[in-house]
Amino acid sequence: MKTLITICARAGSKGIPGKNIKLLNGIPLIEYTIKTAIAFAQKYGASIAISTDDENIKNIAKSFEIETAYNRPVHLATDSAGKIETIFDIIKHEEEKNIEQFDYILDLDVTSPLRTLEDLDTGFNIILENKEILNLFSVNNANKNPYFNMVEQKDDGYFNLVKEGNFLTRQSANKVYELNASFYFYKRIFFNNPNAKVINERSFIYLMPHICFDLDHLIDFEFLEFLVINKKLNFNF
Repeated sequence: MKTLITICARAGSKGIPGKNIKLLNGIPLIEYTIKTAIAFAQKYGASIAISTDDENIKNIAKSFEIETAYNRPVHLATDSAGKIETIFDIIKHEEEKNIEQFDYILDLDVTSPLRTLEDLDTGFNIILENKEILNLFSVNNANKNPYFNMVEQKDDGYFNLVKEGNFLTRQSANKVYELNASFYFYKRIFFNNPNAKVINERSFIYLMPHICFDLDHLIDFEFLEFLVINKKLNFNF
């Protein structure tokens, strides 16, 4: 069983400029993900691949003995580039380099660093044990519920609930989850479909038992840094 860990981190970012190497409590953000990747790789004999167009990111990875000759193509380093296409490109590069095909892919998102090795262990075991699952992604319980307190504009111009239901409280509404972008497991055959989507009819979830941040805006970054510096999180960074 061969597993590839992908870390996709381009240079550009509009929400948080230079976010992948921005210092979080004195440490470049990407280092948190690299350290988790190394721990998983050591446990399962996995390989680690960096997909980037940034020499600074390559140098940080090199300081952890992760070197690559791969340069992310320009068309995959834009705001509109799809994540699946980006991952598949680095997979093909690594398979051609190693003259072998991987069985599983673990993609770690730099901008959602609050994950543990135990999280990855549990998620990996779920996809290993279920032959029908194509991919698995991490989630948290959603703060808003489309059956109870989320509305959208309908065809008649009026606004109503996103999902139909007759619930008096959010707690009684159907359970929903939100992707936290921390990690994704894929079976290699997932990428054989050129139209593959992350959320599909054979997807599964791993519900994180702790808080998780997806850093989209500067305020997200500043809030997480405050929690880390003041030891408000039960994480050993």
